Amino acid sequence: QVQLVESGGGSVQAGGSLRLSCAASGYTLSRNCMGWFRQAPGKQREGVAIIVSGIERYSDSVKGRFTISQDNAKNTLYLEMISLKTEDTAMYYCAAADSQGLGWCPLSIFRYWGQGTQVTVSS
Repeated sequence: QVQLVESGGGSVQAGGSLRLSCAASGYTLSRNCMGWFRQAPGKQREGVAIIVSGIERYSDSVKGRFTISQDNAKNTLYLEMISLKTEDTAMYYCAAADSQGLGWCPLSIFRYWGQGTQVTVSS
């Protein structure tokens, strides 16, 4: 049974930093699509950062501020967030797929999801 468990969320002031972790069990991190998504109240879930075959992709709203990485030895996915803004406030989810999606990772390819960790950024 695959489990993805996020941690590291919390409350910070604007300009602050957080590092999210996603520990996987029953799933081996590899070159397959993995990503971080977020959902704010009343808004649709949006992709924040994707990593596939070592290639990173970011949404325009976080580019230059967020960094996705994975440690295969620890079987853990990370999201380093700096210069946080109030609009980054959301529940953050990690997700994993069983394929590389030909290098493109649409939302539909993600089969496994964590329960989420809340990030709240105050002004």
